[in-house]
Parts: sequence; C-alpha cells; structure tokens
Amino acid sequence: MQLELDFNKGKHVVVSLSGGMDSSTLLLKALNEYETVTALSFDYGQKHKVELQRAQSLVDYLNENGHKVTYKQIQLNGLVDLLDSALVEGGDEVPEGHYAEDNMKATVVPNRNKIFASITQAVALSVANKTEENTDIALGIHAGDHSVYPDCRQEFRDADDAAFRLGNWEAERVNYWTPYLLGDKFTILQDGEILCKELGIDFDEDYETARIYVEQILSEYEKEQLNIK
Repeated sequence: MQLELDFNKGKHVVVSLSGGMDSSTLLLKALNEYETVTALSFDYGQKHKVELQRAQSLVDYLNENGHKVTYKQIQLNGLVDLLDSALVEGGDEVPEGHYAEDNMKATVVPNRNKIFASITQAVALSVANKTEENTDIALGIHAGDHSVYPDCRQEFRDADDAAFRLGNWEAERVNYWTPYLLGDKFTILQDGEILCKELGIDFDEDYETARIYVEQILSEYEKEQLNIK
C-alpha cells in the first residue's frame, strides 16, 4: 500500500466520515480537490452517537451551501451485542487516561477499521467501475495516530490493501490519498481554517462564532487537547 503526499489524483474520492475533526477536515479538503465526493459514516452501536449527528449536520450544511456530498450512514448496529468493547452500547465504562496507556486497549473495537475499510474499498471500486475513472480513498492518518490501536498501524494497512487487490478485479483503479501523513492534529486544524475560507464556510478567526467547525465538529476531547474553549 503506497501512501503518497503528492500523486496523480483521480476525479472521485470516498471519505470515511466519523464526525470528528480529522475526518471532517479531510472531507473539506476532498471537496476542494476532487470533482465528486462520497462520504460514509458507520453506526456500529457506538455510545457516542453525537459524532454521527455532527457528520450529518456537516454534510447538510455543505450541501445547503453549494458543496455536493453524496452521503450514507451505514447501519452496522446489529453487531452491538456481539462486539466486546467499552466504546459500544452495553460495554464497560470508557476508561480515563491518555491514549498511550494500557487501559485504552479497552476502547479497541475488534476489527473495526477492517470492517470500515472493506466497505469503503467496495464503494470506491464501484465508483471507479461505474465511471471508468480512477477513484481515491481519502485517509486522515497523521503522525499523531496511536499505535495502541493495531488497526492504526502501517502493517495492518499494507496487509488490508494487499487483500483488497487480491480479491477484486480492477482494484488498480483505486488509490489512497493521505494529505496529513506528515502532520498532526494542529496541522489539520490549521488547514481546516484555510479550507473554510476557500470554500466560503463560516469559521471565525478567533473561534468566537465558529459554530459549524468548533461546536459541531470538534469533540470535547479534541477541544481539550487543542486548548479551545
């Protein structure tokens, strides 16, 4: 799986939209650089439904302001009783502490990113085959991603991509776009402000009235980490 900062992008892109800051900024960047954008969110029975609500609100706002996003929330909540994780309804309480601490392993959802990746790959390949044009999968991975999660590691992404290419005809039509590979959350936040200006989206410079971005997109954890009140 080749991750490149600069490559010949296709006309179409598929974004996995969690509703958090990273994927929301990635969606804005995709709108700025691709002709068509498809965004997917996944309801797997997670406790924090607010991010799904933020994702829907952001897509609605963008569509109302002339930025077309084809959006689907994929329902996987039938898995909730079968998944063992503190992040899903009925699971243990979410542990407190920094991501790097061992107790954060309780927040791993078994095979979550593999499930998401398989669906995203299927959609991207379908777009590529229908249009007969290359299609990219946008990934918001950055230097601050946490190795406590096995499915955030490069070894996992390489193996997953290899399986996708072995299991599908025309898979060479699908590539990966990783604009924040060398950045961190602050890099993403800074780019978000620039993108909002370029797309004509409301984002007050001092965050006093940044409703569409700070209030709707950033989680409480992200605001705390970035010292945004």
